[in-house]
Amino acid sequence: MPKYAKDVQPAFRRRALTLAAVLLAAGLALPVKAADLLATAKARGTLRIAMEGTYPPFNFKDPKTGQLTGYDVDVARLLAARLGLKPEFVSTEWAAILAGLGANRYDVIISQVGITPKRLEAFDFSAPYTYSSPQLIVRKDERAHYASLADLKGKKLGVGQGSVFEQQAKAATGIDVKSYPAAPENLQDLAVGRIDAALNDSLMVAYLLSNSRLPIKAGARVGNIERMGIPFQKGNPQFKAALDKALAEAGADGSLKQVSLKWFGTDVSRPAP
Repeated sequence: MPKYAKDVQPAFRRRALTLAAVLLAAGLALPVKAADLLATAKARGTLRIAMEGTYPPFNFKDPKTGQLTGYDVDVARLLAARLGLKPEFVSTEWAAILAGLGANRYDVIISQVGITPKRLEAFDFSAPYTYSSPQLIVRKDERAHYASLADLKGKKLGVGQGSVFEQQAKAATGIDVKSYPAAPENLQDLAVGRIDAALNDSLMVAYLLSNSRLPIKAGARVGNIERMGIPFQKGNPQFKAALDKALAEAGADGSLKQVSLKWFGTDVSRPAP
């Protein structure tokens, strides 16, 4: 073998090995597409569902059993069963619930999350499963008549932190908006006069009036009809299709209506005629 061949072959092999190492490293560095959430949840056997847990009648802890109950809980169980999954509930403070979804601490949120343009930029949503409207809550002895948010100029209005009601109140002019992590603190402050009114979901207001001993009453409905859906991380088309199919079937066979009637006495899963 010529001398130069002996010199060239080891160098060639070294370069070939170096190139292979670079290609291997590049291959390992390429992003691997994550499995669709449907496949991930099926492999796990559970659907991780976040909810506030302090928002009656939608999701709250039963005072006798300490277990989560409410409209959202029943909807979650219904949909998880139709997806062939076991529901795994995670109670999370509302102010951090969307951030937790973005950090993949759970798969979905079923906790009356309003479908808004801003949220649609960050997450995908199911079809709506609840329709309601914002409503004021005032003290029973309140003499002033607040027919709209404009009437609350110069007044203190309590809202849920991070809620669509907070956004609506802050968009109005001249209102002193007080944000609360959960509804009980908000309504307690209303009852003792620390705020002049509260803004929340009309369905929650109806429930509170029949179950709360606080000296409060329903005020005017303000704003447009809100659509509530189930958010999850983007890039999961199979999961979205399966979830929307489960919702459609539950609506068609009356299952969703029965859950609604149980908690509200009316079908809130469809827009009012």
